[in-house]
Amino acid sequence: MRAGRASASPPAAGSGGDGAARPPRSVHYVGFRDDRYWNAYRVFGGPRVIHRRWDFYATRDVGPDDVVIFAEGDESQPVADRNATDLDERWL
Repeated sequence: MRAGRASASPPAAGSGGDGAARPPRSVHYVGFRDDRYWNAYRVFGGPRVIHRRWDFYATRDVGPDDVVIFAEGDESQPVADRNATDLDERWL
């Protein structure tokens, strides 16, 4: 399990220089299918989005300050040929 694109600390609200508040940082889990999910959950907290694989949708959904937790590999792995449906906490 590897974490990619992890920010050391969350950005302060309105710290964009233009006075606009940034959206809250999201946690994304990529490729979890077994008990490693619960191990990651204990360490990093619950995900906002669960991506079944590192595909076009996952790369598009990740913001600059988001934390991405990979079950295997990291963000430099090839993007999947086919997209998979994602699970978003807003839908549950």
